[in-house]
Amino acid sequence: MKKILASSLAVAAFAFGGAVVHGHPDHHVAPGKDLEGEAITGNGIHTYVTVPGWGAFDDGNALGPTHGGIAVSKNGNVYVSTDGDRSICVFDSEGNFLQSIAPDCVGTHALFMSEENGEEFLYGAHLKGQRIVKMTLDGEVLLSIEDGAENPIPEGLNGVTAISVGDDGRIYAGIGYGSNFVHVFSPEGKLLKSFGSKGEGIDQFRACHGMSIDMRFGEPRLLIADRENRRLKHYDLEGNLIGVFAENLRRPCAISFFGDYCAIAELEGRVTILDKEGVVVAFLGDNPVKEQWAKYKTPLDAIPAGLFTAPHGLSYDSEGNIFVQDWNETGRLTRLNRLYSE
Repeated sequence: MKKILASSLAVAAFAFGGAVVHGHPDHHVAPGKDLEGEAITGNGIHTYVTVPGWGAFDDGNALGPTHGGIAVSKNGNVYVSTDGDRSICVFDSEGNFLQSIAPDCVGTHALFMSEENGEEFLYGAHLKGQRIVKMTLDGEVLLSIEDGAENPIPEGLNGVTAISVGDDGRIYAGIGYGSNFVHVFSPEGKLLKSFGSKGEGIDQFRACHGMSIDMRFGEPRLLIADRENRRLKHYDLEGNLIGVFAENLRRPCAISFFGDYCAIAELEGRVTILDKEGVVVAFLGDNPVKEQWAKYKTPLDAIPAGLFTAPHGLSYDSEGNIFVQDWNETGRLTRLNRLYSE
């Protein structure tokens, strides 16, 4: 096992076990910044250290309401969607703010990074606009899929929450705040088919909130977060149910893959890492204060470093570090640096 040292302070903290927060607990910070000091969370090869102040703005202003998603490009830039004036924010890997893009896409609920013929594109489930968008990494909208006479979509796109794209360019969108259909579109945006419905049955959803393409089993699959049924389900890319992958989760919202593992943003105060069999191998940032779980209005200075209140969006980068967005009215981002590799 190869050890990667994030900092001598972090490793020293880990030696004493548990999630250790450094700094004074009463320290107050400007909006958009986390509490000072590092914290350790996780276990074994899934041990992480927080990066204090990652993604803070030089002007001290807040990120803006975070009810969105995170995607990471090949060069390590991190894209974060918000409900605020900054729309989609772009940071470099060190947390420096680069730009805000796509001002007409404020309120994008989920993001997905897709590589097509060697070029990367950003897809969004634009909840506020009731549409699906494909854009360049600078935010130019290239495709907008909307319900209309030329492309009628059953029950429309009101409540669109989830987005993913297959290697063949087909686009998958979940209507988790509405019909709970999953729609499949051609690369050009024409509706091909729909599956799912609202309910508690094995082939139904109560908030198909997030999804991603799972490449770990040979043929690609869709892994879908069925949030209010507290489970993850596998489907083939034609929409046929394969089975339940994991259940008894704390309202799973978003999914990201790294090797044989997947990280799950759970709205009730933690990130969970599962192996290829759907077995829990680590909990990250598990908040012991249940009163903070899924609480949008939790003040930033009430949340210790290394804990979460309402993980909503997340993504691994190419090195296994994790970026987490809490659902929060001020806006909260956390970078978790991986301490160990296999």
